[in-house]
Amino acid sequence: MNLIIYGMIICGIVIMATNIYRFYRYVKGSKDVFSAGSKKKGVWEYAALSLLIFFFIGYILVAILGKPDLVIAGILFGGSIFVALVLSLLFYLTATIKENALNIAETLISVVDARDPNLRGHSRYVQNVTMALYDHLPQEKKEGINRVSLEFGALMHDVGKLGIPEEILNKPGPLDDQEWAIMKNHPRLSRKIMQPLKSLQEILPWVEFHHERIDGKGYYGLKEQDIPYASKIIAVADTYSAITMKRSYKPSRSYEEAIEVMKEASGTQLDKELMEVFSGIPKEDLLSCVPEGVEV
Repeated sequence: MNLIIYGMIICGIVIMATNIYRFYRYVKGSKDVFSAGSKKKGVWEYAALSLLIFFFIGYILVAILGKPDLVIAGILFGGSIFVALVLSLLFYLTATIKENALNIAETLISVVDARDPNLRGHSRYVQNVTMALYDHLPQEKKEGINRVSLEFGALMHDVGKLGIPEEILNKPGPLDDQEWAIMKNHPRLSRKIMQPLKSLQEILPWVEFHHERIDGKGYYGLKEQDIPYASKIIAVADTYSAITMKRSYKPSRSYEEAIEVMKEASGTQLDKELMEVFSGIPKEDLLSCVPEGVEV
């Protein structure tokens, strides 16, 4: 009987340790645009984590110092299973919320793409290239930039084009000065569209400043040190997409041509260190970033 009792308690201890690890991973990973909330939410998360650790210590003390019977062992074992089920439900609901939010974002971006035939697939293409670049960055460069947030920011970088008149978006020839001034406002329109959503505050400057140049000759005149690092990443991906995608007013250019053009823009338009990383990404990795239906 003692073997059964202590077997149940040990299993409960192992399950509780697993629960603590799973919840800790969840708390540490809940800093992206879909999961981020108020500071109060963070307090509750760490309070819950502390309670899990408290109960885990209780399990160990009962096993070492107590004289548990079958009822106590059953309660401890059942409690660990109950916590595991609750956590699984929490993780499932969180994943569902993220998936639904991403689906809504993709639907919104498809509306943007539909207004301009030249943009169809562009946002998804930029998103894929952005993440390819991010994955090849040194670990120290990734610090401070949540992967999911960057992925979402790259997808939404052109949502402000919803506010640009279609006659400008679809103009077959070059834009005049007035039209160009309107077009250059789309990053700020992107910020305005996303501003009401509190969870998106982190990525607003990333989206707003993705057309800034290292030399300060971008849309809003920010120079290298003032441009968010995530914006610089999106800018590299956006430039690559613009060069390699087929447009009504220009043919597509090859991977080799794009890299050559972008290297020439390194240090003036594009961040030099990022371009060193980008040019080192295997060709096949970038070619695999092309979304289905996009002509390159």
